[in-house]
Amino acid sequence: MTEIPSPRETERLIGHEDAERRLLEAWSSGRLPHGWLITGPKGIGKATLAYRFARFLLVHGEAGGGADEGPSMFGDALPAAAPETLAVEASHPVFRRVASSGHADLQVLERGLADDGKRMQTVIPVEKVRVAGHAMSLTAGEGGWRIVIVDGAEDMNVNAANALLKLLEEPPPRAMLLLVSHAPGRLLPTIRSRCCRLRLSPLEPAALSELLELYRPDLPTEERVVLASLADGSIGRALSLADSDGLAIRRNVVGLIAGVPSLDMAAASKFADRIARRDADAAWHTATELTTRCLADIVGAGARGTDLATRGYAGPEAAALDRLRETASLDRWVEVWEKTSRLFAQTDSASLDRKQAMLSALGSIENTARSGV
Repeated sequence: MTEIPSPRETERLIGHEDAERRLLEAWSSGRLPHGWLITGPKGIGKATLAYRFARFLLVHGEAGGGADEGPSMFGDALPAAAPETLAVEASHPVFRRVASSGHADLQVLERGLADDGKRMQTVIPVEKVRVAGHAMSLTAGEGGWRIVIVDGAEDMNVNAANALLKLLEEPPPRAMLLLVSHAPGRLLPTIRSRCCRLRLSPLEPAALSELLELYRPDLPTEERVVLASLADGSIGRALSLADSDGLAIRRNVVGLIAGVPSLDMAAASKFADRIARRDADAAWHTATELTTRCLADIVGAGARGTDLATRGYAGPEAAALDRLRETASLDRWVEVWEKTSRLFAQTDSASLDRKQAMLSALGSIENTARSGV
């Protein structure tokens, strides 16, 4: 298994060439906005792009102000050609300092460990924003840009958001704020209005396949195809499923649901035992997500009049689920889907019995298939 680099350590960016081109064009124009809001679904490369742009600015500075290529044969310096990408090689000193959190002109705001050193913070506190604001008011350590990346900007508490707003309203010269958010609606409207919006789209299947081959070369091709179909354009989601034994859990979920209306209770109980343990949070969340997704796919196929093979299911799986879909009306499957989603959400929020919740969801699916209508 290949170790997955963090966004600050990632050299390559795949699938977001248009967004990179837009940033490069803004830099080349000499009128670079001081605030950018990078949005899109989780796990598609937003933070990777933010670090990539930060490294570029720290290396190249102002447009047209890049380092000289060196003296010509006539003794004059030739200006460096305009960069065609935001890439900075991993061997570059700036790349290494950013990767090790050691660049004085780059501040990163994100949730970290709480004061007890055991739990993760639930918000980005105002103190972190104030420290970053003070750093931005100082002369750049290397004479170039001072940059703040807010990774998970929607996690700022109210005071932190207001403190960041002041930075956006009165930014120092050669200061850049890069806000990364998968839920921009949770940000203050005034913050959103003062940033240039850059929305990243879910990754295309070809980009997902390339990334999975890069990070999970140990997986058979057919398993990478399934992961890509489940990932909704997010390499982070695909890798999370791989790490949480998601493919095996998916086989269990689909196998149990496809067996309805003759639910194998012994297999269902064994599966529920496995994912219900309190030390199996990842497996539980993967199982509940895949169960509701399977129901959503049944509803989607019914609404569109297509078969389940178009939703990424293998031949025998698709055939079994298509037969199941036909046992009840579309309205009934919508009802089961919504009921199951609520059940799992309540189980998480109220710490209910996980095993009973999963068995109840499977029982509801079985009852619907048997009763028809």
